[in-house]
Amino acid sequence: MADTNVTCLIEHHAMLFAYFSKHAISLCGERGKDAILAGMTVYGNERGKRMAANALAHGDELTTMTNQAYGEWKPDYTGQMEFGQLRTEPTLQTYIAKCAWCEAWKKHDILEYGKYYCVNVDNAVYQGYRSDFVCTPTSASLSWGGECCEFDWGHPLSAEENEQLAQKKKELGSSCMKDFNFHTAHLKHTISRILTDTLGQDGEKVVELALKDYTDTFGQEYLDVLDTVPLEEIYPFDS
Repeated sequence: MADTNVTCLIEHHAMLFAYFSKHAISLCGERGKDAILAGMTVYGNERGKRMAANALAHGDELTTMTNQAYGEWKPDYTGQMEFGQLRTEPTLQTYIAKCAWCEAWKKHDILEYGKYYCVNVDNAVYQGYRSDFVCTPTSASLSWGGECCEFDWGHPLSAEENEQLAQKKKELGSSCMKDFNFHTAHLKHTISRILTDTLGQDGEKVVELALKDYTDTFGQEYLDVLDTVPLEEIYPFDS
């Protein structure tokens, strides 16, 4: 029986992805890379759909402002991440100067595979939130050798909207956020499914090898705890 006191952190989430990426690319080359990138697009879209469902459930319209308010995760501790706004008009631009995912991949010497997480995830989440939205990276990301991740969200935030954003975040607190047991379970289920559907038996082997690396690194309990997360919570839009 899984120990429900086990708590995954960003490091576990980051490393599970990196192991999927490593074995997909090592075993299947370009096909594996394409499958991983496709998996991350699906994963991001699913996160965005959940955020949109939360916004609508609260009576909020799907705007760039509410997208920024309904984020599903927070850092493990204060100071782990550094991010903020570069400007709000004519379009909102944001930055990440310190990234816990990037730090985890560097710690475990697997940045060359972890970096594929960053290729489209922010845009995929944004488009899952609203299909006509586009988030454009405006610099090389930290994981690809850049000094700072920067993003253009395609729409402005007026001074009034920016005040509304701060108020909405205060109102929501952590009520719409999920812990990293949840996020790591979501990553495991979606990426495993896409790899298997796309790569067949090779995909099954990739998943097997990735999960072995993950348990070898963190312990079986950090895999078992992922099975305690109900699928209907991960995929509420399928029910």
